[in-house]
Amino acid sequence: MDISVVIPVYGCRAALPELHRRLAESLSRITDNYEIILVNDNCPQNSWEVIETICAADEKVKGIELSRNFGQMKAILAGLDYAAGEWIVVMDCDLQDRPEEIIRLYEKAQEGYDVVFARRKERKDNSLKVFLANQFYKVYRFATDGNYDGAICNFSIVKKNVIENYCKMREQHRGYVMYIKWLGFRQAVIDVEHDERYEGESSYSLKKRINMAVELLTSQSDKILKLFVGFGMIMSLCAFLFIIGLVIYHFTAQVSVGWTSLIATNILIGGIIIMVIGIVGIYVGNIFMQTKDRPLYVVRQILNDEEK
Repeated sequence: MDISVVIPVYGCRAALPELHRRLAESLSRITDNYEIILVNDNCPQNSWEVIETICAADEKVKGIELSRNFGQMKAILAGLDYAAGEWIVVMDCDLQDRPEEIIRLYEKAQEGYDVVFARRKERKDNSLKVFLANQFYKVYRFATDGNYDGAICNFSIVKKNVIENYCKMREQHRGYVMYIKWLGFRQAVIDVEHDERYEGESSYSLKKRINMAVELLTSQSDKILKLFVGFGMIMSLCAFLFIIGLVIYHFTAQVSVGWTSLIATNILIGGIIIMVIGIVGIYVGNIFMQTKDRPLYVVRQILNDEEK
């Protein structure tokens, strides 16, 4: 198999036939030995019906149905575990990633690169989504001491041996771009066109984005813990100096400072302690989830895959 294209499917049911048509047209310009892997992550629009129809009409399309919704990153992992291509493309199902750009990604990879990422020159998303993504990557760069570009998306082409190493990392809280970049290898980036969604709106609500950001930050870096240790020491020092100042003020000015300032100081320090304990609890929770060692996804059925 020359090329595998892995696509997690959640929403955008109407886009799947057009996605398949454009993918088949683009991939056939590179090779006839390709496969398209559509991973149904328990889509609420019942996209599995469309996937079954596409698989029945085209044996080069492999359908994987997960038993429930496991999330985009784990759906991608499921597709990668079953991908057989020497080169593997990951993209979204909403046609914001243009199938025609795969040709350019592949041509760039033939220059000797193991990984080629797509950078969206002009994101066709709302301004709030773009702003939040940029702020997250600023924090993520600081927390991990890495160089991550918020314009780079999951859309990429990666060599099989890189994907094999990616699939060995079975962490519960997962990223794709971050993990691939962490692996190293020879990497390149090209600018691509970013289209509007074919239909509907993204299923990633603000709450889901915040939860995902917290998971990635707390699972990939301990710098936040170190920051709060330093912050706690500074606050303790400030509180100690403040108490000394109150004592001096009481004896020199002969003025009773009362309990108000002490109560305020206790509330401030107590709030900081509770916040730090909460941060530590998140890290402990991550450890707890990982030590369960549960499977990252469960497959209900697979179409057009006689080998596995």
